[in-house]
Amino acid sequence: MTLTEQIFWGSVTLGVCFAVEIVLLVLCNVWLEKLSNKMTRNSVVIRAATLISLSLGVIVLAHTIQVWLWAGAWVFGDVMPDWNSAIYFSLVTYTTLGYGDIVLGPDLRIFAAFASVTGLLAFGLSTAYLVAMMTRMFERNGKI
Repeated sequence: MTLTEQIFWGSVTLGVCFAVEIVLLVLCNVWLEKLSNKMTRNSVVIRAATLISLSLGVIVLAHTIQVWLWAGAWVFGDVMPDWNSAIYFSLVTYTTLGYGDIVLGPDLRIFAAFASVTGLLAFGLSTAYLVAMMTRMFERNGKI
């Protein structure tokens, strides 16, 4: 891939990943509101644990889908020989761990860097979402 193609396709893949995360977080917020309204008779501990667990589940699902999207790019682009390698590389790159046991050629390095940027931004967004959700939840209950 040329540099321009790497930047274009990296941006497109990053955009698709963000769309997935945003849609899932918005849906999560709607579900939390509905569930919270139904759980008014439950104790604060049970309600908080349920809402936090649901949020974490949706966040893990969002990150998992994004890793799979990047893995799909590696498999369908004939970069990785199998899904196992593609998922492993995607996960290591997405989390910015980067073991270095799988190294891409210069024609894909910029594209792969977009996977790292996606992970960094997605983890930041997820963290901000959890902090906002928990702050709002505890303010509503008058307890921190």
